[in-house]
Amino acid sequence: MDDFAAQVSGVGALAEPARRALYLYVVAQPEPVSRDQAAAGAGLPRHTAKFHLDKLVADGLLDTGYRRLSGRRGPGAGRPTKLYRRSGRQVAVTLPPRHYDLAGQILARAVEDAARDGVPVLQAVQRAAVEAGHRLGAAQRRRGEGSAAASGAAVALDHAAALEDVAAVLAAHGYEPRVQDDRVVLANCPFHALAREHTALVCGMNLHLITALLEEFGRRDVQTRLDPAPQRCCVTLTTESD
Repeated sequence: MDDFAAQVSGVGALAEPARRALYLYVVAQPEPVSRDQAAAGAGLPRHTAKFHLDKLVADGLLDTGYRRLSGRRGPGAGRPTKLYRRSGRQVAVTLPPRHYDLAGQILARAVEDAARDGVPVLQAVQRAAVEAGHRLGAAQRRRGEGSAAASGAAVALDHAAALEDVAAVLAAHGYEPRVQDDRVVLANCPFHALAREHTALVCGMNLHLITALLEEFGRRDVQTRLDPAPQRCCVTLTTESD
């Protein structure tokens, strides 16, 4: 939710017309620009440009630096000018959540592995999905262990806490887990458009990714299975006793 709020805030900053005009002007320039240059380029008063430029910096959309535009150095060269440029932050909001960047990473890794090792592409996709699942699970475990250490709590997780962490990872990547009776249904597929066109490939990728994530938490009592249905992810989770 914190990441979602930050992304929405970043996009929302550009809803204001003057702010949006300044941002578009700054990012269109080949070099960082001064406040006066930005104001002139966007057709705004200097004091108005200053306020909105600083808001764009506060929202992480622009970065600043200082340089003497005259190129002179030493005494009498004047103070450096504050310059604005696009930041390296990426902002994206999709509703429902989509994570095509993750799918792209898995598929790109699979293509490289298939070319290097001479394995079938489908096998390489499954292997890359397993690696991604373990990576996501390990990252979540490290965050959980760090929080526990900071609070003085035990690092070891009981079954309920571990399942909550798994659900948190799935939610963070757009799966929208829902508990329905004795199973967990994933109400959203973060790779929806790909799944519509390449159903078997993407559903298999989802299955291997989620299974590996569960394995990273030692949750072998939770089973993943392909259970396609309209308007949700093709994977569901059930307990072993089922």
